[in-house]
Formats: sequence, structure tokens, C-alpha cells
Amino acid sequence: MEGPVDGSPTRAAAPEPVASMRVTLLAATLAPRATSGSSLVDAGAEPRCYSRLVNEWFCWDYVRDYRPEIIDATTQHLLITLASVLAGLAIAFPLALLARRYPRLESSILGVSTGLYTVPSIALFPLLVPFTGLSATTVVIGLALYALTILVRALLEGLRAVPEDVREAARGLGYGAGRLLLRVELPLAVPVLVAGLRVATVSTVALTTVGSLVSYGGLGNLIRDGVQGNFRAELMTAAVLCVALAVLLDVLLVLAQRAATPWARGQGATA
Repeated sequence: MEGPVDGSPTRAAAPEPVASMRVTLLAATLAPRATSGSSLVDAGAEPRCYSRLVNEWFCWDYVRDYRPEIIDATTQHLLITLASVLAGLAIAFPLALLARRYPRLESSILGVSTGLYTVPSIALFPLLVPFTGLSATTVVIGLALYALTILVRALLEGLRAVPEDVREAARGLGYGAGRLLLRVELPLAVPVLVAGLRVATVSTVALTTVGSLVSYGGLGNLIRDGVQGNFRAELMTAAVLCVALAVLLDVLLVLAQRAATPWARGQGATA
């Protein structure tokens, strides 16, 4: 009779097939724990690319076995990114209007928003913890402040790019200040605004990983765990998903811009 099975299996190892019914039942019990709640792995199936002796960078077995963990991390990463960019846009919009309305404040507003980006994220998040705790709010606030650097300037430049004769024509048609902004200036500023929004979104996807400092980094949590545990498949999978998420959001913004500016497509076809 063989000795007892090791009571502390590594997260990468799947139980090896044995002849003893007792050990087989025990292996079947441990298998779900080794896969972090994923679908049960056959008692005789061992991962081919990650185990006690194998540690490959690209491993589909890891993606299959840790699918719930990967999905949760990707969802958290996406939600934090979207919340941060939207919060940054909500703050940047009135700041850009204020800078345009009062030119003497422009340099101060742009200086402060740009200066925020010089604060390292590894220092900013801990500074926010006493006020917001170890929560996703800490990460969202920090990333929204970083996004101001790009969004305030993009909004300001986009509004300035609207031709003055277009404004005068709108005023001649009876457009007030609010209607002129919403119906004329903002639609014409969309190309410049989306260009800035694309940069802000992609950079936010990257910076979200630093949120792992407060345990809310989305895919950054997997990257941190992969580095600390020398788990190559986990590290590589999270890194690839970060890149894929940034590319996906960038493509969606481009498509949204094309849908919101049909006149631009007409001008391109004419040219």
C-alpha cells in the first residue's frame, strides 16, 4: 500500500492516476480545489503545460482550468477602466468649459491637470487609502485624475477647432449658448475628443493593473500573483488579455466616432 498523498498540492498540479481506489477517490476530491472552482478535471488528466515540473509561458490548460478566475479579473479590469474614464470625462468637461470661458485660468487648469500625471501611481493609491479604504473607489479616483491630463486638453482643443463662422451662423438661427454647445460645437469637436479619449482609455487599461497594490487591479492581480509565484502561464495570460482589452476598447471608440460623425465619411469619399 502506498503512503498518503501529499496534503498540500500545488495549484498547478492535477492528481496522478493510481491503482488504489482510496487514493483515486481522494484525488477526485482534491481536483476541484486545484482548479479554483473550474469544471472537474478527469482523475487521470494532468495539465501538459503547467505542473510541479512544467512551467510554460503559453498554456491553454491554465485558461481552461482557471476560467472563472480569469473572467472575474477581466470583468473587474473592464469595469474599473470604464468607470475611471467616464469619471475623468465628467470632471474634464466643466474644467474645459471654464478654461475656455476664462482664458486667464487656462494655464492654471492645464498645469494642475498635467501635474497630476507626474505623481507616481504607486504613491497616489496609498495616499488615497486613508480616505477611500482598500476598495475599487481608490483605483477609480486615481485613474480618473490621471485621465484629466489628456481629456481636459482634448476637450479644449476640440471646442476651439469649431470654425467661428459656424458659431455665427448658429447664433443667427437663434441658438443660445447651451444649444450651440450641445447641437453644434460638441458634435464638431467629436474627432478631436475621441482622439484624446482613445489615448486616455488605452493608458487607463495599462494603469489599472497598478491597482493590484490595493487588491483591485483586475488582470493586474493575476500579473502580480504570476510574478510572485513564478507562474508563467498566469502572467502571460493576464498580460495578453490586457493588450487585447486595450485594442478592443480602441476599436470600439473608432467605430463610435464613425457612427457619430457621418459627415466625416462623406468628406473622405469626396476627397
